[in-house]
Amino acid sequence: MKKLSLFILSISAILMLGCKANSGTEPGKKASSLPNIVLIHIDDLGYHDLSYTGSEIYETPNIDKLASQSVVFENAYANFPRCVPSRYAMLTSTWPVTENGVPDDGFALGNVPADQNLIKQIDEAGYHTAFFGKWHLGSGKNGPEAFGFDYSFAAGKAGSPISYFYPFNEPTNPNRKINKDPMPDVDEVGKKGDYLNDLLTSQVIEHIKGNSGKPFFVALNHYAVHQPIEAKEKDAERNRKQIAAHDFGDRPEYIEEGTGRTKMRQDNAVYAGMVENMDENVGRLLDFLKASGLEENTIIIFSSDHGGLSNDGWKQRNLATSNYPLRAGKGWLYEGGVRVPLFIKWKPELKPETNSEDIVMLMDILPTLLDITTGKTVKNIDGKSLLPVLRGDESWDDRTVFWHSDKARPRNTGESNASAIRSGKWKLVDFYEDGRTELYDLEIDKGEQNDVSEEFPEIRNRLYKELNKWKSDFSGD
Repeated sequence: MKKLSLFILSISAILMLGCKANSGTEPGKKASSLPNIVLIHIDDLGYHDLSYTGSEIYETPNIDKLASQSVVFENAYANFPRCVPSRYAMLTSTWPVTENGVPDDGFALGNVPADQNLIKQIDEAGYHTAFFGKWHLGSGKNGPEAFGFDYSFAAGKAGSPISYFYPFNEPTNPNRKINKDPMPDVDEVGKKGDYLNDLLTSQVIEHIKGNSGKPFFVALNHYAVHQPIEAKEKDAERNRKQIAAHDFGDRPEYIEEGTGRTKMRQDNAVYAGMVENMDENVGRLLDFLKASGLEENTIIIFSSDHGGLSNDGWKQRNLATSNYPLRAGKGWLYEGGVRVPLFIKWKPELKPETNSEDIVMLMDILPTLLDITTGKTVKNIDGKSLLPVLRGDESWDDRTVFWHSDKARPRNTGESNASAIRSGKWKLVDFYEDGRTELYDLEIDKGEQNDVSEEFPEIRNRLYKELNKWKSDFSGD
């Protein structure tokens, strides 16, 4: 692998401590040596839900272009295969594990110590910080502004919208009863005919235009492509025609997995329309940054919180996508549930390149940004700055990372409780309640089809011991 490099003069300037923005600087001009930051985080987007990463159906030219201008991490992982724990881990840079396991809700951001709060420290470095879209981590003392963001929009407790069409807090089908917290802000600024992705992107653009001159950190967390699966009719109809003409060969539509099925074809036209509208809005934001003269001094990060919804359980449901050739999807600790796209663009400091070896996590993002903006590191967190990898000073191809899930959903997504460890090319999945342990060589078997635990018992036993040692650190055993 070619190592990535940074321009030394530029990075030296950026790592100057104590730099402050000049108030009143016009948009399009550098406010200081500190770069602007735009984090685009998509909900439920699978690794193969982009044409860049292999989709034969979803057309994502804007994200593909961004990837071609970025450092692309092929071994990037979510911290958990579901929304709340994954997002908590990314914001706190800690493993989403508690003494009682991994809850579906209730991670208390308000309990994060000030010296471990990376958002507040970036804010104190002179940034204006803003959060748009899916929060799903509480409100009040657990809301985005209490956590350190200067501004938030549409960031409520709910994990998905009631509708992607205005009015967003009313179901598209009036006969459908939904018990869900409303999204804040959106109905107050929206109007008839608005689609949620479009509205969020417009709000981000207007917010950046009104920036006071400070460097900005904007986190755009699209609710798309989470259910409900709703797209503009023109986007869905275009994809119906494309899918009808596509030859999936002899690949079955479903295979049995866990207590239900895994979807093997990307043939949901409405979901395809959602993906492509999301791509269109990424393009709108990138075009704005370029036209405003902000592109040169802006770090742009694109990611997803976990794998796509490709599995069901006892309750058969309208599955969104397929993560094939990766195995399974949302909720599972197989690659389809935890491997995610991750692109980092920083023109001209980072050379575009594909990193196919280093193992990185979403919880590495904020330590990296803190390192860039202040040169600081934070103690007692589990993520770490990617700058040594980006500079070519370190190789993380043998890094060891972990997952643990004890809130399986056999009814909805079909999985069993499990823990997992990846160390270098080896990955062990422990279905600890079922007494079943599987070992995979991801270098030759990314689809996790060939369990080699009997062929390599020493590796299986070593990883099993290391995984359980990691778990015992949280349980106090």
